[in-house]
Amino acid sequence: MGNAQSELNPEYDVIVVGAGVAGLNLALHLPDCCRTLVVCKGGIKESDSYLAQGGICVLRDKSDFKSYYEDTMRAGHFENDSATVKCMIEHSRETIDELISLGVRFATENGALAYTREGAHSRPRIVFHEDCTGKEITSRLLKAVLRLPNVTVRPHTTMLDILCDREDTVCLGAVLRDNRTGNVFPVRAGNTVLATGGVGGLFRHSTNFRLLTGDGLAVALRHGVLIDHADYIQFHPTTLYTEGRGRRFLISESLRGEGAHLINAKGRRFVDELLPRDVVTQAIYREMEREGSNFVRIDLRPVGEETLIDHFPSIVSRCKKEGYDVLKEPAPVVPAQHYFMGGVRSDLYGRTTMPNLYAVGETCCNGVHGRNRLASNSLLESVIFAKRAAEDIVNGTPAAGIPDYRPERYENPVRLARSDQKNVLKEMKQHER
Repeated sequence: MGNAQSELNPEYDVIVVGAGVAGLNLALHLPDCCRTLVVCKGGIKESDSYLAQGGICVLRDKSDFKSYYEDTMRAGHFENDSATVKCMIEHSRETIDELISLGVRFATENGALAYTREGAHSRPRIVFHEDCTGKEITSRLLKAVLRLPNVTVRPHTTMLDILCDREDTVCLGAVLRDNRTGNVFPVRAGNTVLATGGVGGLFRHSTNFRLLTGDGLAVALRHGVLIDHADYIQFHPTTLYTEGRGRRFLISESLRGEGAHLINAKGRRFVDELLPRDVVTQAIYREMEREGSNFVRIDLRPVGEETLIDHFPSIVSRCKKEGYDVLKEPAPVVPAQHYFMGGVRSDLYGRTTMPNLYAVGETCCNGVHGRNRLASNSLLESVIFAKRAAEDIVNGTPAAGIPDYRPERYENPVRLARSDQKNVLKEMKQHER
């Protein structure tokens, strides 16, 4: 049976770096004969997948294909890869059915799936579980993975580097550090998967966990693996305003889809709340500048008390904890870094420009989101293309080689990590327009 503490072997068929929905779903779709190691930098529940509130998109029926495709392309400023978008939409229904078979409890209405709408969607096509869909999906995937006899899940383990041959032409495993003991060690693998999440930990204000510092991107830069669109960073329009530092609490876009209003100090609406995230964010910044304020306000009362309590209990509770009774008054909100659309270049099967190295989830850039992600496409993209990467790993033949491992390179992991962060920030800066 899979577990979270077993001793490491010196060699695996697959190493998956990251335990969000992408990493977990990939591990879940590998065969029992495939010895798999899943590592994550923090605890097994410290992934942004757990934080996703709104929901996950799905093609409602064949008549919805054109509008779903156009909504995704329009939100991405038509810089999306068309083939990747079509692939995601075409596989969305079977993906939702598979998640339901794993026990994911999506909301229902009269015995059928209930749908909600979010910004830039032309119709309701998002399925959800209250206001914690990410937690519901991730926890079910984790439970399934932990049952697998061929998978070892090891938390509090950081990837410092990938193992390559001396020519840096093929990936042969990873260099890992046990965060509790400080021990650094190489682990060889036939295939290595980067599922390390985004870059939010590099920003002062972000909805991401602080440990998400672009590790996959840093490793790619170090070894000449191509990355795309390092400047494509999305800011979510509505996070609960606080003067403290650290991770911001997200106020789900589903609330605006259900009728919540964005208002200024005079209580007046100043933007169409259902426009794409980048457009709404820009409108909020303009209104803040005009007013000379640090935030605008979101009025949830138009959603209705019953819907707020039934559909958004976590948000209502958190706002109340912060001193705002959203059933009676607006709450202050401000944009914060939320998602990274760029990343390690990958194709429809998660393959990067280095043999035996894959990238999935927020770590990769397969072109599905373009310049700006459509709401609730992230969980769907991660799950679908992780499964496709697993299928490619099973069908492929890992390249052979001798790892070039030199322990002296990793004598100061803290300094190494800081250097990586600087390289990632430098790359983002170079891509700014």
